[in-house]
Amino acid sequence: QVKLAESGGESVQTGGSLRLSCAASGFIFRDRCMAWFRQAPGKEREGIATIDSRDTTFYRYTVKGRFTISADNAKSTLYLQMNNLKPEDTAMYYCAAFPNDNCFMMARTVSDWGQGTQVSVSS
Repeated sequence: QVKLAESGGESVQTGGSLRLSCAASGFIFRDRCMAWFRQAPGKEREGIATIDSRDTTFYRYTVKGRFTISADNAKSTLYLQMNNLKPEDTAMYYCAAFPNDNCFMMARTVSDWGQGTQVSVSS
């Protein structure tokens, strides 16, 4: 059974940093593309960063240069380092696994989701 468990969400001030973690189990971690999505109140869930088995990464333009996605294969854990946080980054952040090593930024292509962790950025 696939399980994705996020942690690390907090309330921070503008300009602050956070690191989100996602512990994965129930599948061969790096056989799949992994990603972080987020969803703000009243908005659609959007993909913000992906990483494939070759460590090729891709970022949404709104977070590029501020966020870094990485993976620790030995720990089967996905990370999202978030720096220079802005109020518009406030959202529920979700860890996601795709069905294979092909990465997309579309929520409908995700096969497994975590329960989410809340990030709130105040001005």
